[in-house]
Amino acid sequence: MVQAFDHLLDATIEHLETLKSDGQSSVLMEDGSMELLRKMVHSAKHKPRTTVEQKFKPRKNPIPETRKLDATVSVAPSQAIELAQEEKDLIGCVEDWPDLAPDQKEVAMAKLRKQAEECQRCSHLVESRTQVVFGVGTVHADLMLVGEAPGMDEDREGKPFVGKAGQLLTKIIDTMGLSRDRIYIGNVLKCRPDTPGRSFGNRKPTPMEMQTCWPYLMEQIKIIRPRVLVALGTTAVDGLLGEKSLGITRLRGRFQDFRGIPVMPTYHPAYVLRNPAKAIKRQVWEDMLQVMEHLGMTVSAKQRQFFTK
Repeated sequence: MVQAFDHLLDATIEHLETLKSDGQSSVLMEDGSMELLRKMVHSAKHKPRTTVEQKFKPRKNPIPETRKLDATVSVAPSQAIELAQEEKDLIGCVEDWPDLAPDQKEVAMAKLRKQAEECQRCSHLVESRTQVVFGVGTVHADLMLVGEAPGMDEDREGKPFVGKAGQLLTKIIDTMGLSRDRIYIGNVLKCRPDTPGRSFGNRKPTPMEMQTCWPYLMEQIKIIRPRVLVALGTTAVDGLLGEKSLGITRLRGRFQDFRGIPVMPTYHPAYVLRNPAKAIKRQVWEDMLQVMEHLGMTVSAKQRQFFTK
């Protein structure tokens, strides 16, 4: 709850600063919103912070199954954060998760997809989305890529990474000797973030939106049990690791840990498109070479030399 509050506070400050830069000198706050903020501040002040030792202390009892997602119930923002945090506390590590048979994985993922497509938790996203962008690929994948959120192209087609950034990602996957149907690709947020008053462009998901949608991503990971996760960009890293203060530039290139699964943070393809320098491309490719090696894939001499000349 404390970490979620900190993220929410950061997002609120960032939003207010944006409004100020646009020339607005005041904002209208409803009584209900003010009361919610007061409660969250009170809770954040009085709830003890969990230390690193406490967070990773081995559990004596088996990890219980997570609760069934109720996609049709709309919850208050504070309740959404509490529910997501409870799910994180209960989820355990990969060795605690059920090892599903291949047919069980197919059934479980289809059921989860249906729940996500019917989700009504974020009313503002429900109103603005064209469709839910759940994920693509095989549930039997050794490699899972996690992005930020759907954009306009993804919202229209119902698949992640289909725009220009997606085309670059596909080239990276193909160059690794893989294909999109041999891995799994998903996002932290399953709906395109709304952009009120704007007819184009995208925005980052808010910490509250990420918390609310987090159980869907977690269930995808639990079903697939990939051997390696790749976090594409800062938002994906925040969603998986909660390492907001470190940033992608400090984390990329070094395997991190998510519930016992190695995570490789790397730059988002959109960032590479905005910064097409050979050095940036090489950094991303070095990250992918590490992923290939971890998966036991053969790396050719030609592949090792990409973006070095």
